[in-house]
Amino acid sequence: MGMPFRRPRALMLGFCLALSGIGACAGPSFTGSVYRGRGYAFQVPTPPSTWKRIELDGEALAFEDTANDAMIAASGRCKVDGEDVPLRSLVQHLFLQFTDREVVTEEVVPFDGREALHTVVTAKLDGVPRQFDVWVLKKDGCVYDLYCIADPAGFPAAVGPFREFVKGFATVPADE
Repeated sequence: MGMPFRRPRALMLGFCLALSGIGACAGPSFTGSVYRGRGYAFQVPTPPSTWKRIELDGEALAFEDTANDAMIAASGRCKVDGEDVPLRSLVQHLFLQFTDREVVTEEVVPFDGREALHTVVTAKLDGVPRQFDVWVLKKDGCVYDLYCIADPAGFPAAVGPFREFVKGFATVPADE
């Protein structure tokens, strides 16, 4: 049985900051289905009722799924590393602080009119096992990360609704 998500959620903050950019940023907004960050915006479907929105430092739209001991998030960053860094390197960079990393699956998939790298990874952070479903997309000078982080026992139940969330993701013009 996994640990309660409260403590691992605090441990995951570093991972989320790495995904969503450095530091706390003013200005991100979420209006029902559209999230707007610095120079980017994306639309997502309505999340399942079991997901509760949580606030993270940085720029990330995040939800907690307490029933499955999981956190689900989507973030973006522009004009930082989107132009010349391969997708695989972007994913590998996300897991530098983790131990016992094992790539379960890795596939390049069509996503929002481009190619994205979809990776499932198991790893430990401070000795706590987690399983990750990560989607990384580069589009128009921006990098978008969508991820589900779960206790391995809750991962199968969390990942299905998360992948439906991913299917409904789409970038939208940032200035609308």
